[in-house]
Order: sequence, then structure tokens, then C-alpha cells
Amino acid sequence: MSVTLRRDSSILYSRETIIVLLYCFLIALNNINFKYIGIGLYGGLFHATSLTQVFHIFIFFISVLILGLTSFYPRRIWIKEWATFFDLFKSELLYNNTEIINKMGQSYKIIEYPLILLFIITGSIFLVSTNDLVSLFVSIELQSYGLYLLCTLYRNSELSTSAGLTYFLLGGLSSCFILLATSLLYATSGITNLDAFYLITSLYNIANDYNNISCVSKSFDINISLVIMSVGFLFKIAAAPFHFWSPDVYDAIPTIVTTFVAIVAKISILIFFLKLVHYTSNCLFTFKFKWTFSLLLSSILSLIIGTILALTQFRIKRLFAYSTISHLGFVLLALSINSIESIQSFLFYLIQYSISNLNAFILLIAIGFSLYPFIKKEGGGYVHEQRSFKLSDRDNSPIQLISQIRGYFYINPILALSLAITLFSLVGIPPLMGFFAKQMVLSVALDNGYVAITLVAISTSVISAVYYLNVIKQIFFYKAKYKLNPVFENTTLYCNIIPYINKKYKYENLHVKTTTFKVKNITFASFLTISISNLTLVLLLFIFTPQEFLALTNILALIMFNV
Repeated sequence: MSVTLRRDSSILYSRETIIVLLYCFLIALNNINFKYIGIGLYGGLFHATSLTQVFHIFIFFISVLILGLTSFYPRRIWIKEWATFFDLFKSELLYNNTEIINKMGQSYKIIEYPLILLFIITGSIFLVSTNDLVSLFVSIELQSYGLYLLCTLYRNSELSTSAGLTYFLLGGLSSCFILLATSLLYATSGITNLDAFYLITSLYNIANDYNNISCVSKSFDINISLVIMSVGFLFKIAAAPFHFWSPDVYDAIPTIVTTFVAIVAKISILIFFLKLVHYTSNCLFTFKFKWTFSLLLSSILSLIIGTILALTQFRIKRLFAYSTISHLGFVLLALSINSIESIQSFLFYLIQYSISNLNAFILLIAIGFSLYPFIKKEGGGYVHEQRSFKLSDRDNSPIQLISQIRGYFYINPILALSLAITLFSLVGIPPLMGFFAKQMVLSVALDNGYVAITLVAISTSVISAVYYLNVIKQIFFYKAKYKLNPVFENTTLYCNIIPYINKKYKYENLHVKTTTFKVKNITFASFLTISISNLTLVLLLFIFTPQEFLALTNILALIMFNV
């Protein structure tokens, strides 16, 4: 069947990309092996281990869910009489009014979108597996260039273009720091392989004990180089004090793009950060100062700045951006300790936060789709919801203000409850998955003597409940100002039922049946409902089957330390 419309071509390419990613998912799943430490590839440029394989699988899984948002129309017509199991195989329901079921979004007209996502995912996979400073820079730039293009992909959006330009300029600056650190490390040590760094920094540690001046000087140089490299990567993941670009960029780009930028890009960089900390953990100054203290400093600043600034936000994606900065404080705290327990808590926190964040953004997109047929009371009368605030770029990001979801519980209780569960998990309310992640990090920090930082983390976690609970209050404790548009309320819509068996004949010979339906028969697509329900259940029911996630992260941590 030929595809003529640009929209149909884009959806076709997105679905083909999903098939490719699922195939890669199965290959990675089939090759995972916890019995062996790993194997070097391409002369040691990359390293395939159980840790890299697990996060390859995780990145493929996250990417499939994000690609599904542009591979299937968000709303479908559900008519009970034509929704039996056999009807799905006998006939097709055809409805030509594309606006009422949200087929006209710009996200369904960009053919290049899945190709750029493939470039980013390829860069992420390489970055997770990299074992050399040369392959590191190639991987990080492959991922970053794709992200710059992705942010500016919506050509008709002035906000998206300006945000992409901001991201490009600051991303280029951070790449300069990484490249500078790479050249300094090579000039100091003469090596680029991370395994060799593990060996040479261990020797420097021994030399420090015997006050060998030349080795102490080289140890100092290596630490300074790693601090400069950490600045570049902290820019990339938007950790404080290098966070200032992320709220503006997250808020300006379309929500579907924000979902990918906020999750996948951080996973790959943090996994590389984990290996970098592990390989250079013995690199000391004469005064026993580790370069990882810069991560501790960034952790404290991220906890404080992300939490305090989020309290004043009234735009939902800026709130999520500052929330991400705050959660990065917990991640960096676990990372900088570098023990078996801290690495386990780091991996578990990264997995659960990625799932929670993904579910939050998918819910935000779904809520935007669901409000299309409603009008909202403004002043003395009702106006169409998408025109009520006169928001810029409302076609690509329908939900931008927290006040837009006021009283949403009375419109769609199930979606409202799913969003509440996700936000409670981000707060760390027991017995949800997010509670156990925060508890693990705080417990490890206390066990290793980081009492002051733990008190800061607990305080900021309590304060963060204020802005999350404010969103929940808006959803549940206010009456909705929405009502169904009277134009749709009493309108009878018509669609055609076309049998599959006669499709080989000419259209005039088809036995087409016509049926009627109401706006209430338009529901969410199966992909959205399945994704939201499964991700929410993972967060909610984790307490009943925690052993899978905990055992997996524990095994990966033990393998890293060769235990």
C-alpha cells in the first residue's frame, strides 16, 4: 500500500523505527550475561559488560515508549457494537474528520523525527559502552548534535527554534570543557583508555604514601583535568550550578521532545559518569582531596537550588525541570560515595526516576489531548480551552500552566489518579517506588558519614512536597471550569465500516456500512492507555515485587567491584 500523505509517511517511519528498536532490545536481552566481567570491542574503544547491556535494554525500552507518542494517533473511536474481537479482523472503521481525534498535530508531519532519534539513541548506546576518551567525545557529540536538531525540528515554532539555539550554544561550550579535559589527561598521562587510568591512579595512590614528588604532581594534574571534565558533563545533564539553561529549554520545546531530552540524554551521561568515578576513585591529592568532591558540591547545590526555585513556578514543564535538578542531587550524592551500596542505590534511583519522569510527561501529553472537545470558563463566558490562555505554541504543548489542569479529576478521574501516583512517587511517599530510592540513597550517605548532606537532602525532599502537592491540590480540590463544547454535545457524527475481505476490489464494490457515534465514543488510543497504566502500576505495586529491581542493581554493583 502506497503512502502519499506526509503525515502517513511520518507515522510509517516511526513504526518502522519502533520495530528496529524492539529488535535491538531482543538482541541485547539475548546477549546479556552476568557471569563474565565483559569484553573489549574495537581495540578497547568500547566495553560490553552486563552493566552496559542492561542500560542498552533500558534505553531501547524508554525510546520505544517515547516514539509511540508519534507512531499512533492519540485518540480513537470506540463503538461497542463494532468493538468485538472478531470485528477487529473483519472490518476497519474509517472516519475522515481528522481534527476531532487530533490527527493534525505537527508531531505527525515531521518525517525526519525518527531518523534523528536513531542518531541520538546510537550516540547514547556508544556513550554507555565507551571505554576510551576518544570514543567518549565521538559518542557525546553524536548524541548532542541529534538533540540540538531535535529541539529545533518544529520549524513553525519560534520558541522551539530559540530554545534549540540556546541549547546548541551552551552545549558547544560544555563540549569545549570535555575536550580540554581530554587533552590535559592525555598530555599528563599519555593514555586515553579508562582501564589504564584505573591502573595509573592506583599507582599514584601508592606513590603518595611514599611522598614521591613527581607522581604527586601528576596526580594533581589528573584531578584538575577530571574536575574540568565533570564541569562539561554537569552542563550536559543540567546539574547546579550549570542548570540555568534547562528550565527555559524544557519549557520552550514541544512536550514530546522534552520527554526525550529530559530522560534519555541523562541516562547515558550518568552511566558514563559512574564508570569514570569508578576508574579514577584512587586519584588523590597530597591532602587526600578527590575530584569527586566537585560532584558532592554539585549535589548540594542541585538539592537546594532545584527545590527552592521550583516553589515559585506556575508553568508545569519549568516545574518538572527544577524537579529534575533536585533529583540529580540525590543521584550525584550516591555516585560520589562510590561503594557497592551507593552504586546499587545510584542505579536503582536512576531507573525509578526515569520511569516516573516518563510517566509524568506521557500523562501531560495525554491530558492535553483529552481537553480538545472542552471549553473553559473565562470571565463571564466560556471559550475554547486551547484559546483561553492565548499561549504561544499551544498546538505542540497544549498544557503549559499548572492552572490548566485545575479540577481535572472531574473530567477524567483515572488519568488524574495516575498523575497523582506519579507525583507522590517523585515526592518519595511510601509505599511507592520513589520512596525506596530516596531511602536507599539517604541510608548509604549516613553509613558513610555524610550527615550534613543527608540533612540537606531530607529537608529539600520535604520542601519539594509543597510544589508537588500544589499540583495535586489543583487537580482534586477545585471544581473544573471545563464543560463539553455545546457544538459537540448534541452532534451526531458518522463513520464508515469497511470490511477487509473486499479491499482487493474497487471502492465502488465495497460493502460499506455507515454508523453513528457521539463525542463520548472518542477515547484514548490503546498505546497511551497501556503505557500509562503499566508505568503507573510499576510505581504503585513495586512494594509487592521489589526483588527484581533490587537484585538486578545489586548484581551490577557487585560485578563492578569484582566481588
